[in-house]
Amino acid sequence: MAMRQTPLTCSGHTRPVVDLAFSGITPYGYFLISACKDGKPMLRQGDTGDWIGTFLGHKGAVWGATLNKDATKAATAAADFTAKVWDAVSGDELMTLAHKHIVKTVDFTQDSNYLLTGGQDKLLRIYDLNKPEAEPKEISGHTSGIKKALWCSEDKQILSADDKTVRLWDHATMTEVKSLSFNMSVSSMEYIPEGEILVITYGRSIAFHSAVSLDPIKSFEAPAPINSASLHPEKEFLVAGGEDFKLYKYDYNSGEELESYKGHFGPIHCVRFSPDGELYASGSEDGTLRLWQTVVGKTYGLWKCVLPEEDSGELAKPKINFPETAEEELEEIASENSDSIYSSTPEVKA
Repeated sequence: MAMRQTPLTCSGHTRPVVDLAFSGITPYGYFLISACKDGKPMLRQGDTGDWIGTFLGHKGAVWGATLNKDATKAATAAADFTAKVWDAVSGDELMTLAHKHIVKTVDFTQDSNYLLTGGQDKLLRIYDLNKPEAEPKEISGHTSGIKKALWCSEDKQILSADDKTVRLWDHATMTEVKSLSFNMSVSSMEYIPEGEILVITYGRSIAFHSAVSLDPIKSFEAPAPINSASLHPEKEFLVAGGEDFKLYKYDYNSGEELESYKGHFGPIHCVRFSPDGELYASGSEDGTLRLWQTVVGKTYGLWKCVLPEEDSGELAKPKINFPETAEEELEEIASENSDSIYSSTPEVKA
């Protein structure tokens, strides 16, 4: 039976959403952080989009945001020449790491003891979070501003991307192992630990490379310029979004386009699968995040499949269920934390 995709819209940001990241799966579910040009990164419950809190403290656009594996810490990169580390449970700012230019990207090691940063000054920095007063280690070699930097290979190596180059670095020796050059600007990069796969987007291309050797695996062409792509945890599907406001879903093995959806009212800047693969989130120029089901019609999170009468001829469609207590719970959280990170409650709606 045909099913219609019904995304959840998460409002609250007032400017374009430029980055997002999921935590790992914790005993309390999984979580989603978004970076926005309004300077106010937000934390949400990952499977429902319910707003938890806003991290207040940056004085410029926030370009990058991430959570550690167990969602106890958050890190943000901003245009105010700082990266900040936050307690993701209380919302308290733990430290501010001063830089000499705009910071674009942040990433925790698996043990959350080190933070990798990169930005417009073309340097990679590694901070020991147990010694915040110590000078960071610096890696030079990029010839233009760094857009993305990620730990890989169990934190033994680092992947980084500037305008038209992706570089692989050895953490121990702080030296470059290999690099890839592109004839167009690299728009995004995702690292998949299971299988050591690197997903790179540039122009209309979505390319897959080995994260160990940087050797090419395969590539797809999309109908429009792509700003971000994400590979499903089981490596069955790929989703991508870009300049034509659409989200595309592809079969990873064959490259066949399976679906495309238009829901945003502006270019899509970032897209990521949830850690369980049940949904993917997209962030857009229109200032919203949207959550989309990987398998349309499955009962999951706020989605509940409601089948129509057999003779009605209607399409089956997922129904959005809002728990009766959700609003009360959010109000209670907001009142408990009124003097820390929490402000008015943004909406989550179909």
